Amino acid sequence: MSANDHTTAHEEAHTGPIKTPKQLLAAVFFSFVIPIFGIIGLVYYVASANKTAPGAVDTEKAVAQRIQKIGAVEIRDANRPLKAGEEVYKAQCAACHATGAAGAPKFGDVAAWAPRIKTGFEALWNSALKGKGAMGAQGGGDFADTEIGRAVVYMTAAAGGKFAEPAAPVAAASAPADATAAAGPSADVLAALAAANKSAAPAAGGNAVPALYTQTCAVCHAAGVAGAPKLGDKAAWGPRLGDGVDGMAAIAIKGKGAMPPKGGSTASDAEIKAVVQYMANAVK
Repeated sequence: MSANDHTTAHEEAHTGPIKTPKQLLAAVFFSFVIPIFGIIGLVYYVASANKTAPGAVDTEKAVAQRIQKIGAVEIRDANRPLKAGEEVYKAQCAACHATGAAGAPKFGDVAAWAPRIKTGFEALWNSALKGKGAMGAQGGGDFADTEIGRAVVYMTAAAGGKFAEPAAPVAAASAPADATAAAGPSADVLAALAAANKSAAPAAGGNAVPALYTQTCAVCHAAGVAGAPKLGDKAAWGPRLGDGVDGMAAIAIKGKGAMPPKGGSTASDAEIKAVVQYMANAVK
């Protein structure tokens, strides 16, 4: 080996991988870029570790949902004085009846109220309590049944109606507490009718409206709903009277057509017969 060859080999042994300026620039560039991408990747990894995996339960959110408020309890004074018909009308009914909105008969409009008054107080009261057409139950309010009845009397009186205003219900002292609770909202209707109001439809001998009729039968028979013979309609009741009270009572007890057995009530056979007698007397 010559001296020159030995010198060249010695120089190459001490030369690094970077031999040109271009290689130097590339090395400098990557020495900055690669650490930056490494830092970004590390930050992303740490941040993603705190995220909830898809389908996993967010414990904090689940606990918040379990303990959130789901309702409220409102205590009403059951012994408060009942409002007068005019007061209930102004608070609840006037929104539609003052202007005739949504087809409601306008207050004081004799022509609009006349056919409704002919259906009787019970039918009007029942419609007001349960709702009819665009009118919700109690017109969307939350008054006692007796207060709604008074409002009906007030409105019909302005159009020539002569209905008696229902009195405030009085609980019987001998009635067991559980029976009173089971009676539900209809107890107000029954007590008021039994105490003060007689049906606008004919009633033989001036007898008061039976509570069972108001509670169960009036829903259909007061207005002729579902083909039920309307109270006081002689033409509708004529063919049925041929069966006699016993025959009609037997049909009412067993049910017929759209009418379920005993009208869906738990009344005794004797009570069903009594209310059938009442409806039969109304057309005699």
